[in-house]
Amino acid sequence: MSGEMDALVNGAANQLEALESTLAGLRNLRARYTSEDGSCTAEVDGEGALTGLWLAESVTSRPPAEVAQLMLWTAQQAAAAATAERAKILAELNKSFPAGNVRGGPDSA
Repeated sequence: MSGEMDALVNGAANQLEALESTLAGLRNLRARYTSEDGSCTAEVDGEGALTGLWLAESVTSRPPAEVAQLMLWTAQQAAAAATAERAKILAELNKSFPAGNVRGGPDSA
């Protein structure tokens, strides 16, 4: 019986470690994207919230609507990169649990 309890405790400790690692990864997740012309860079966190936006001086010669569209598009690309990275982190978490013990897909957290 002691062997079973040791295995259970070790399994729980490993799962806790995996959860803590996942939380740290999600908390520290940042994704950046720079437009092809280099005039706009956006950074988002693991939840897709904008954490930084940098514009080159060259955008001052463009119409405001064009700059707005560039900023939105660049931020969306950064958010897509963050979503992909988040899915990888959550997929690693799912691998650490026995099949059937984690509900939902890789983006369910």
